[in-house]
Amino acid sequence: MHSIERPSDTESYRKVVGRFATGVVIVTTRLGDVDHAMTVNSFTSVSLDPLLVLFCAEKVARFHDAVIEAGVWGVSVLPASMEDASRFFAHRGRPLNGQLQRWPHHRGESGVALFDGAIATVECLTTAVHDGGDHSIVVGGVTGLGTPSDGAPLLYHEGQYKSL
Repeated sequence: MHSIERPSDTESYRKVVGRFATGVVIVTTRLGDVDHAMTVNSFTSVSLDPLLVLFCAEKVARFHDAVIEAGVWGVSVLPASMEDASRFFAHRGRPLNGQLQRWPHHRGESGVALFDGAIATVECLTTAVHDGGDHSIVVGGVTGLGTPSDGAPLLYHEGQYKSL
């Protein structure tokens, strides 16, 4: 029989929830003439009627305010071959100008950047933002879908990148 432990610190919490394998996406938005992008593993489908998805953005990240103000965003589901992009867009404080140049991408109908190497893309219009502690839960209505390429998905499990 397993005991139930009360969470006492963030390190223990991360260890436990890190056992849940997730996919990895890059969420993008465009505010004015500036592209913003962030690696996310807190992305999920919410509803089929209407079509809704969500992701969580840390409130202190500059991406947070940009995506909330822009109201539109794109999701590029990464294949294992794009681990380098995931690592790059996970780092704070990188320059915004030219940050997308290393990876082929195109603009969706909403104007957001979508990665050509992604195994799936979703374009969204923000429909709700909910408080989630130190994150905001951003819910979006799906306005576009795509499957630009094939490949095994990039996964994140126990603090490490993995693939199928």
